Amino acid sequence: MTTSVTTKGQVTIPKSIRDLLGIKPGSAVDFVLDRDGRVVLEVPDAPPRVSRFESLRGILGPGMTTDELMRLTRGEDWGGE
Repeated sequence: MTTSVTTKGQVTIPKSIRDLLGIKPGSAVDFVLDRDGRVVLEVPDAPPRVSRFESLRGILGPGMTTDELMRLTRGEDWGGE
């Protein structure tokens, strides 16, 4: 994404990036110069990011056993309801 620098040296962080990083009006941000010369935008007080898959871990509780699943896929009566 490309943005322009104003005469006051200001830039607008694109909305998709603000949403991704949780940047709201008044949020603190850090500009860090990386070893390779790139500038990295960091949000110091941002909660740690968790993958969408990690956030779903454990929400279903215990499931069927392997034997129950195999009987179900074979169409066998497995004693369920």
